[in-house]
Amino acid sequence: MIALVVDDSRAMRRIVSGVLRRTGMEVLEAGDGQEALDVLDQHLADGGDVPDVACIDWNMPVMDGLELVGTLRRRRELRSMALMMVTSESEQSQMVKALAAGAHEYLFKPFTPDALLAKLELLGLLPEPAAAGGASWS
Repeated sequence: MIALVVDDSRAMRRIVSGVLRRTGMEVLEAGDGQEALDVLDQHLADGGDVPDVACIDWNMPVMDGLELVGTLRRRRELRSMALMMVTSESEQSQMVKALAAGAHEYLFKPFTPDALLAKLELLGLLPEPAAAGGASWS
């Protein structure tokens, strides 16, 4: 499985990527929406598969998360990718906007690794070893 982590905070990318890697996922990273599109296009041009999930922050420079969700949803070849907002935007109206734009899930910062895993499980994306309790978070 492949994940794309998009966040302008290097520390947050490292946290989210670390949780995803411990489930066995390959992780691509980007610091904003435009960089995410560039990374994704290069990955696909190199023969890589469409990521299974993208974890996207809302507030980023260049292209924010909401714009990225809309752009990804307009690309037919990427429609199979699950999109999860991982953001500090906690107002219900913001969550509604993200879901209306095409996000599948919404995770509020700060979060625990278990909360991220629960969202992946809801999306049907938790690899078997982690789903069976094989992942260790210590």
